[in-house]
Amino acid sequence: MQFDIFIADGLFAFLLIFSRVGSAVMLMPGIGDSFVPTNIRLMFVVAISFVMTPVLSNVLPSPPSDFLFFVVLVLSEVMVGLFIGTVMRVLISSLDTAGMVISLQSGFSNALVFNAVAGSQGSLIGAMFSILGVVLLMVTNMHHFLLKSIFESYSIFAADGLFLEAESMAEVIVRSVNIAFNVGVQMAAPFIVVGLLLYSGFGILGRLMPQLQVFFLALPAQIFLSLITLSMVFSAGILMWLAFYEDQIATLFGAS
Repeated sequence: MQFDIFIADGLFAFLLIFSRVGSAVMLMPGIGDSFVPTNIRLMFVVAISFVMTPVLSNVLPSPPSDFLFFVVLVLSEVMVGLFIGTVMRVLISSLDTAGMVISLQSGFSNALVFNAVAGSQGSLIGAMFSILGVVLLMVTNMHHFLLKSIFESYSIFAADGLFLEAESMAEVIVRSVNIAFNVGVQMAAPFIVVGLLLYSGFGILGRLMPQLQVFFLALPAQIFLSLITLSMVFSAGILMWLAFYEDQIATLFGAS
């Protein structure tokens, strides 16, 4: 009888943890991207949930006798997981924003490719930045940090089925979008400055020499100067984003 209770408690704890971890990993950068096969993601979530169950079982509620409350518990865990995964996904979108702004300033705005990280069409430089960002998350073991954030989230969002802070969640997501956009623009700031100076110079040149075909002169110079600028600020911008990503995840979810 005690063994049956132990099995029932363990399955219940595993199901709750699987609900939160699975919904978070589904949106998490890298592991949750569309190019990762579904069965690989499923096995990964099952393995992580299995490892977390013995550690987190003491902070989980007892199996409820009411089926309706059980459904509420599972749905609340799914909601928390989706919230965590959405924030992680929003923060990495700053790379796509930076790439789009850089492409507009570099003359590559019409060169659209499939961005595997965003799952849609995007700018050439944005796709490069996004893929490199995911690679850096894996190379620097930041994915361990993201998984630890999911683990630490149980100290912030208790698994009691009473997580009704929808307004606070929306506020955090809106703030994350704002911060991610600002960081993306900051990464592209050197290109904005170079583009502004280039446009101003050729605008003055066009007024002084109206017969000059400014467009045919400006576009090659724009591409050339943008590539030089990209080679100079590329590593600094990526490292700035990596530090920003780690800081925001640690601030929001208490991971360290």
